[in-house]
Amino acid sequence: MKIGVPKEIKPQENRIGLTPDSVKILISNGHKVLVENNGGFEAGFYNDQYKNAGAKIIDKAEDIFTDADIIVKVKEPLSNEVKMIKENQIVFTYLHLAAAKELTEGLIKSKSVCIAYETVTDNNGRLPLLAPMSAVAGRMSIQAGAHSLEKNQKGRGLLLGGAPGVEPANVVILGGGVVGENAALIATGMKAKVHIVDKSEPRLKQLQEIFGDKIIPQHSDKIDLKKLVSECDLLIGGVLIPGAEAPKLVTKEMIKNMKRGSVIVDVAIDQGGCVETSKPTTHANPTYIVDDVVHYCVANMPGGVPRTSTLALNKATLPFLTKLAGKGYEKALKEDKNFLAGLNVCKGKVTYKAIADVFGYKYISPNELL
Repeated sequence: MKIGVPKEIKPQENRIGLTPDSVKILISNGHKVLVENNGGFEAGFYNDQYKNAGAKIIDKAEDIFTDADIIVKVKEPLSNEVKMIKENQIVFTYLHLAAAKELTEGLIKSKSVCIAYETVTDNNGRLPLLAPMSAVAGRMSIQAGAHSLEKNQKGRGLLLGGAPGVEPANVVILGGGVVGENAALIATGMKAKVHIVDKSEPRLKQLQEIFGDKIIPQHSDKIDLKKLVSECDLLIGGVLIPGAEAPKLVTKEMIKNMKRGSVIVDVAIDQGGCVETSKPTTHANPTYIVDDVVHYCVANMPGGVPRTSTLALNKATLPFLTKLAGKGYEKALKEDKNFLAGLNVCKGKVTYKAIADVFGYKYISPNELL
């Protein structure tokens, strides 16, 4: 098969769909790989490396979309990319459609086969292609939050870990999944006071086994969230419902009760955000203020560390892409129910229930469609 890797065009998105090492493996399996000129440059992967791996360098994205059987990206296609997607073409990338009506409509019209990294599952119900970027975003959320707490960033003027004789900052992490665990890893390392809120008792016990008394586990049904939010200095939103819009756990009223200069990092912004006052921002202009509270809502946080992110993402995606290219999408998906869970839109039909529900489309089960 011909696999096309266009350059990412989302603002400040410097990751790329495939590394040169991944290209080498695909070529050795008999596939052709087309990589857009300087597509990996900002992540430290150069044209010569791709050529040495056997890829063909293509000057224009249009030629890649015209020629490729599979398009491999990192971020969701933007409107001018959607126009280039062909009928029956396979698009393999992060899509986050539950928060993107226009994109969903465009992909339905294209009659392409759209497989989302973020809804592929494993046998334990986890999300193996979302996990590496959730880990990166979770770790970055604390870096971003600590920076945003500085006075010159309009924060409270607090050092996350405090100082000798000075109390550390109070961090509340909503969601104890991959984002929450990785945020806690960095926050506890920086000696902050860390609360993790989750609705699963077994998960909270697991986190306590990992972190011991460095965290304060909080069951979401047994706490006064309004009080907890009002007392925190840094709030991390790491809540996820796979493939669906994030629930708005933090209301506008709660924001009004937060301390002046406190910080929110809403990692769930890709799925619409879990804070009512959240709206997507970029790495170039990452923050804004509502009711004296700094909001950091960058929709592609891992894009800020593109080399680490691309390497981590490829480790997870390459086995799936190898199957997809080797067997074709029908056989690859039919043989693997976890991979099948990634099919969001196929030949004009919505095949992921949460997306059909949020936009009022008719849901067709992927099994039925295939």
